[in-house]
Amino acid sequence: MKKKEILTNPKKDRRILSNVPDPDGIRLNLDRRGSDTEIAEQDTNKLYKARMDGQRYIAEFPVVMRIGRKKKTSNCVDISNTGILVQLPSSTEDLGLQKGEQIKLKFQILSGAMPEGFEMRVNIKAKLVRQFQEEENKQEHYYAFEFLQSMESYHRSRRWGVSIAVASILLFFMALVVMLMRAESIIYFQFNKILYAYSLVAATFLLSRYIFGMLYRNVKVNPDFEPGVSIIIPVFNEEEWIQRTITTCFDQTYPIDKLEVIIVDDQSSDRSMEEIRKIVSKMYQEGKRFKTKNRLKFVQLPENGGKREALVEGVKIAKHELVAFVDSDSFLEPNAIRNIVQPFQDPKMGGVAGRTEVENKFTNTLTKLQTVRYYIAFRIMKAAEATFDCVTCLSGPLSCYRKELVLKHADAWLDQRFLGHPATFGDDRSMTNLILETHRTSYQDRAVCSTIVPSEFSMFLKQQMRWKRSWLRETLRAMTFIFKKEPFMVLFFIVGFIVPVLAPIIVLYNLVYVPVVYGVFPLTFIIGLLVMALMLSFAHLLFRRSKLWFFGFVFVMYYEFILLWQMPVAWVTFWKSTWGTRDTPQDVSAREKKLEKKQKKAQ
Repeated sequence: MKKKEILTNPKKDRRILSNVPDPDGIRLNLDRRGSDTEIAEQDTNKLYKARMDGQRYIAEFPVVMRIGRKKKTSNCVDISNTGILVQLPSSTEDLGLQKGEQIKLKFQILSGAMPEGFEMRVNIKAKLVRQFQEEENKQEHYYAFEFLQSMESYHRSRRWGVSIAVASILLFFMALVVMLMRAESIIYFQFNKILYAYSLVAATFLLSRYIFGMLYRNVKVNPDFEPGVSIIIPVFNEEEWIQRTITTCFDQTYPIDKLEVIIVDDQSSDRSMEEIRKIVSKMYQEGKRFKTKNRLKFVQLPENGGKREALVEGVKIAKHELVAFVDSDSFLEPNAIRNIVQPFQDPKMGGVAGRTEVENKFTNTLTKLQTVRYYIAFRIMKAAEATFDCVTCLSGPLSCYRKELVLKHADAWLDQRFLGHPATFGDDRSMTNLILETHRTSYQDRAVCSTIVPSEFSMFLKQQMRWKRSWLRETLRAMTFIFKKEPFMVLFFIVGFIVPVLAPIIVLYNLVYVPVVYGVFPLTFIIGLLVMALMLSFAHLLFRRSKLWFFGFVFVMYYEFILLWQMPVAWVTFWKSTWGTRDTPQDVSAREKKLEKKQKKAQ
């Protein structure tokens, strides 16, 4: 049985396209709930932040209402950053509260009820703004309260102000410990030059990434820069999420004559096409004045050709100068396109990656580990590369390219082979390499999407093996041109290749060889590993202010003792073309070959 994913449940706007700029000017973004009339209509990011403050999330947990000396227990119906709606049981009499009256509310926001960072115990003052009874059930009383301070402010003042200060100090302390440990490496360098050279290089590489990542700055939104964008969504067996993906891609705060969405189905064998037709039909009906029929297209490939075939087909149909690739299980925030196009003001910019977050982060321990890992991978690692306009992987969930460059490299991309085998995965790294050879690539932190990550270990391990194989293949390809880039980035790139490739050997040497041969407990190595784990966790705490920060520490341990050992396997199998997590033609062929071998052995 498939695991049920735990997702936040935002209360939907009654209109399916609530963020699309109204061409008739009937309703502006300023009119929407949570918006501030002092914010300029062109300031997309501030408008989005203001609207998110008023975003309500459907949730269910007990709320204790303290009225004078009396306490009444109610149930949460929905909650936002600024207020809460509660329901009293039908057996409870009307509380007799007056509009504007202040009381105290005590409750605990459960994981997944609101976005990451809001899971906490709350004891807050609030004032009554509305009370009512539903027409169908006159017995139940509903009370809408406005918090006297926002959840964000409460969150910051109660715990997280101190936590962030502590995280900053500890992050600095961890960096200091790393430097002191490397000083030890210099002292003992003469005894094992290779080992201690690796140690020095790895530590310098890690610290430099954190430093450059923290120095990164998002490209500011220029309201006058609005290039045309075609969003391409390749689909294969994604019936569960595809409607939401299409809706979030179309529902963007971007001019309607500058944005189109193209869905390309790669011969799905499930109900994906049925779900696509349903949402397209609904948008055609409800969004006539947004010209949906001219801006929303879908096609189906005549046969299963793979993700690259689907993307190229979409690019050929696209009418705009920029093309954004969005995975079929990824969901864009309303201002994502507005933000991701900004670096293209530089004519040499060939591609830009957005930030990907985990949508099902609260499902289980595995998704929590990935939540921290994803954030650091984008906000620190990609941000560090963006400092040199040389992001080495424009990730699949959300990336944007110049259409002319994609078409220029389409044949090479589609026909790519490695050691005689077709390259069927690593599409994002492969296209990034083709673009990066002649152009710049960057990262835009405020162009945010969320994606569904594996919540089962078997699927996760297969995904990680596929990623390691494509990383090895594409890194070797990039070695042919990376020397043309900025010198520091070249060094950055080479060290970034050597460190993970040699990591399994270094770990075996320190944890097995040294204790067995010399009888020395590898204390220094273990302390270094713990420091690295804590740096990742504290960086997440500093930026995200979330309880999930500790899972960064757990992830590093999991990587060191499990995922790391996929690397030697990837060394000797990185030419393989099977996905392992979906039925590509290569996967089907591989299964048939295995079956043939089993049958021959049985005979």
